[in-house]
Amino acid sequence: MSQIRSVFGTPVPELPVADVPRAQQYYREVLGFEVGWLYPGDEIGAVLRDNVTIFFRKKQPPFEAAIHWIHAPDIEASYRELTDLGANIVDPLAEKPWGLRQFTVQDLDGNLFHFHHG
Repeated sequence: MSQIRSVFGTPVPELPVADVPRAQQYYREVLGFEVGWLYPGDEIGAVLRDNVTIFFRKKQPPFEAAIHWIHAPDIEASYRELTDLGANIVDPLAEKPWGLRQFTVQDLDGNLFHFHHG
């Protein structure tokens, strides 16, 4: 059996959203992403920021929201930026009992992002 270890890239989450263009606009204006692409028919699209890519797929509510963790090397700067942009911070920046400094953002469709450092 071969011991060659292949290389994996960064995972790309696909989030359920009610309206893909609306989600892209929110992520651009409030979370600082760039719109990557939008498939004809507005059923699927993507946004990009640094080394993070997120896909959106149109779903009919109700749907189960997704939860993602994003490492932020400068957590204080990330918190200030997203607060200043008007992100929906549902759990403010704090030191957690599990040893991480983190805060949580909720998007328009209920998807959660735990930004963390530590």
